[in-house]
Amino acid sequence: MFRSTPHLVEQTLESRTPIAGFLGVSAVLGVVLALVSFFAYGMLAVPILIFAGAATVAGHALNNRYPHPVLGACNIVTLARVAMIAFLTGALVSPDVSVWVVFAVASLAFALDGVDGWLARRADLVSDFGGRFDMETDAALGAVISLWLLISGTIGAEILILGFMRYAFVAAAFVWPALQAPLPQAFRRKAICVVQIAALIFLLFPLTPQVAAIPVAAIAALLLSWSFLVDILWLVRRAA
Repeated sequence: MFRSTPHLVEQTLESRTPIAGFLGVSAVLGVVLALVSFFAYGMLAVPILIFAGAATVAGHALNNRYPHPVLGACNIVTLARVAMIAFLTGALVSPDVSVWVVFAVASLAFALDGVDGWLARRADLVSDFGGRFDMETDAALGAVISLWLLISGTIGAEILILGFMRYAFVAAAFVWPALQAPLPQAFRRKAICVVQIAALIFLLFPLTPQVAAIPVAAIAALLLSWSFLVDILWLVRRAA
């Protein structure tokens, strides 16, 4: 009976290692984010508040649902992407920011999508937490870019379809319980997510011809709507 105590203590310490690493990386990224935001915008309140909120939610989920004893580079990459997205939120309230800065940071955050998954598979650290963390980060990136495109006058309110479809689905699930069930893995969903963000990045590119904006946005929105419709129909049939 008493021999199991050291083993239990060891397990407890190991289980706290990922959250300790997460908090440490968050602190470092928070300092970098504050410095970069102050240099780019002359203020840091909005990016820091967004990052702190996102890191708090993600840290709580990691502490409760992450099954591995180490944080892993995969989750560090995703957390770095969250910091980039938080930086981009500053552009929403800073009218003087260069569109090239917004484009560069958004492109880097997009380019790192998939790197975290590859690192997780390579280190055998795949988890439901990591998949959800990555998915919500993608959704946040799309939302921030779409808002910036709307605020900057690049395109009309229809762009919000590309940025907020995920959140509309989540909101609908509160009143339609069938949508709360887990969905199976689908390559189609991942591929269209790439198309969605790629389209937003294309629209964000300063040299994109205006004549191409509406067709690109419309095609991406149709594909995204179709993908969500497929998932909704699957969930409804499953619940029937």
